[in-house]
Amino acid sequence: MRRKIRRRAGRRAALTAVGAMTAALLLSAPQPASAGPPNLLTNPGFETAGAPGSDMPHCWSKSGWGDNDFTFATVSDAHSGSKAMRVSLTRRVDGDRKALVTENTTCAPTVTPGKQYDLSAWYKSNTPDVSVTVFRHDTTAGWQYWTDLQNPPVSAAWARTEVRTPAVPPNTDKIAWGLSVYGVGTLTTDDYALEEVGAPPPQPACTGTAEQCAKGKWEVIPAQNPVRSMHAVVLRNGKVLLIAGSGNDIAQFNAGTFTSAVYDPANGTFRTIPTPVDMFCSGHVQLSDGRVLVMSGNKGYPSADGKIGYQGLKDSYVFDPTTETYTKTNDMNGGHWYPSATILGNGDVISFGGLKEDSTGNVTAERFSAAQNKWLPMNEVNQTWSYWGLYPSMILMQDGRLFYSGSHTFGNGTPGTGASVYDYDANTITDVPGLRNKDQRDESASVLLPPAQDQRVLTIGGGNNETNPAANRLTDIIDLKQPSPAYTAGPDLPQGLVDTGTGKRPQTGAEGKMYVSAVLLPDGKVLETGGGLHDRADPVFEASFFDPTSNTYQPGLATDPIPRTYHSASFLLPDGRVMSVGDNPGNGTYNHAVSIYTPPYLFKGPRPQLTSVIDTDWIYGDTQRITVNRPIAKAELIRPAAVTHSSDPNQRFVDLPMTVVNNTTIDLNVTTNPNLAPPGWYMLFGVDAAGVPSLATWVHLGGAPALKATEERPSAHEHTFASDLAAPKPNPARRDSAPVAPTVAGCDRHYGTATVCVPTNFPAEVKKTTQARCEWLAAHRFPKRMKVNGSDPLRLDADKDGYTC
Repeated sequence: MRRKIRRRAGRRAALTAVGAMTAALLLSAPQPASAGPPNLLTNPGFETAGAPGSDMPHCWSKSGWGDNDFTFATVSDAHSGSKAMRVSLTRRVDGDRKALVTENTTCAPTVTPGKQYDLSAWYKSNTPDVSVTVFRHDTTAGWQYWTDLQNPPVSAAWARTEVRTPAVPPNTDKIAWGLSVYGVGTLTTDDYALEEVGAPPPQPACTGTAEQCAKGKWEVIPAQNPVRSMHAVVLRNGKVLLIAGSGNDIAQFNAGTFTSAVYDPANGTFRTIPTPVDMFCSGHVQLSDGRVLVMSGNKGYPSADGKIGYQGLKDSYVFDPTTETYTKTNDMNGGHWYPSATILGNGDVISFGGLKEDSTGNVTAERFSAAQNKWLPMNEVNQTWSYWGLYPSMILMQDGRLFYSGSHTFGNGTPGTGASVYDYDANTITDVPGLRNKDQRDESASVLLPPAQDQRVLTIGGGNNETNPAANRLTDIIDLKQPSPAYTAGPDLPQGLVDTGTGKRPQTGAEGKMYVSAVLLPDGKVLETGGGLHDRADPVFEASFFDPTSNTYQPGLATDPIPRTYHSASFLLPDGRVMSVGDNPGNGTYNHAVSIYTPPYLFKGPRPQLTSVIDTDWIYGDTQRITVNRPIAKAELIRPAAVTHSSDPNQRFVDLPMTVVNNTTIDLNVTTNPNLAPPGWYMLFGVDAAGVPSLATWVHLGGAPALKATEERPSAHEHTFASDLAAPKPNPARRDSAPVAPTVAGCDRHYGTATVCVPTNFPAEVKKTTQARCEWLAAHRFPKRMKVNGSDPLRLDADKDGYTC
């Protein structure tokens, strides 16, 4: 029988006829999970009174925060025994209240890192705003919020809720938990339990070579990419949209030849797509219905003398994955060559930065309305008149604010600390500290680490396209859950082999890479691959896994045999493999080879199978039932990639806490917060205890709550979430643009065509002589004789014949 468990179709529906609702809700309530005794909690039913003078039972404490009116009471209306706990909110502006297991060594149960635990309780409530909230004790940092796992449905009669924790993080020795009330209403609870899940099955035998099982495997597919793709978007049907526009080829631009292609991983074929304008260096994001919004692009290449830079288009299109066609929307308010694109919790898209039609920096924010299916007029969009650089990485936070991570493509030297929090509603920008070498994070990568609920961002590597030093090894991590978040130093990026034009050699010292790709994998790790040592030159052959649970890298993975520097992209496919395309070094060439990486988890035997996903149309707060062919340890939604220039601010991995009915039937608890998982199509993976993922099933997340204004929804439960920032900095006065030098791309346009990028500054090891510079250009396969356009600032035309070298 088709079975869909859906908790709420409207969170703010009037709570009338609660008794009638309860019978229906209980029919679909989660069933007991298969965890075993003993119950690790002390006084789970509130039967033992607290110490003399205490108004709470033994091992239970009043907890909560915020502006609300509340009461706690031990009552006789119990599920079993003679006592239960009742918590009521009669007025709420923000915050929550909960009875929490007391956070001390006597009461909080001891847990083991890496283990999972089933949490259960009996409850009655007349509000949908209830959450299972868990805290953990870090042996170094002390007690801290961990996660919210589940939102039990309204129930007038006693009902049981149960949910499984993720694997306990390292350095955790105890946990405490309780049911939080964060809306006006009453919650009564009793008979709590915390039970350790049985030991995971033994590790499977390796099914490949020992090297493949340790490092994974790369292969170059026979078919070549037919277009010079600068952009890659994974579509809701599993195909991949590759956008070139003119492909950084001025001859194609002058001919009006603009291209895209759709790759089908199922059969390894490409289909070229008519492309209406030059979408070279546009922005893109999947809309909530699965169409792809493509904004701006290239209106014109730099002039031969370098006095005019790239120019941005106002044009905007949507790409339909079903018909594989582009349809024009209304124009943006201005050109944005290299714009950001971030989808918001209500399905709108916000965009910043880039270059205008006149090559100056665009300082206006743009907002695409999901409800109206159009870009809003400038006067309907909040403006700070700030210049964010090119492809600024703007990541949606759990409360609807945006975190600018400090990663960008071009934009070194912009004022501030290099990272900030932007509050659209308040129209304020607040710098956050700690990002190291903020003006050498050009072409770095930033990613919201798994799971999105942890609200931690990793920023990797980078350089400076203008001064052109060797790229750095820096990685920095910020925890946005902290009241005053700041970047802290992460582990150095692992090193590999670098080809500086005379063959590969090991990297040394502080050498890292820029143009790096960071890909979220279904096992919860981040694949870091590709990149180069200098601006558009010197590819680095190195790949590693970053593990968010330990904040460590696993170095020495198999490396992509194809160089992947400027205009390259790597992204997750629905089968759990990673695809890599592109390489466009400064000499103007382009590599059309396509590589596929098979991670080690696919050499660990058969995959678990999602034998049924009862419903693929999900709404926020759902409980969705799946069946599997064998036990899994976790499930998650991964948003499909929309990546260019190392940038994909919408990439995210959303944990789905599990209520395990039995070994093969599992209820997945979907977040109620659209800011954690913006509406749209996602890849659903189930992952076993060995980290082996299923094939992805496509599900659509949306529903009425996603369309409501965020202020109509309760705020995040964790009250310290980025709540103690410094004072916002003053916004600039209204202005038309910000000045940007025509050399923003790090290229000296006095030589060759606009396709060729002779560096404004050569790497430091290259002597400042004509001979040394010409030898470097020859080693990097630049054209032998490039026309000198006007003056010769780099002294490359020794014989003054109008051509270099």
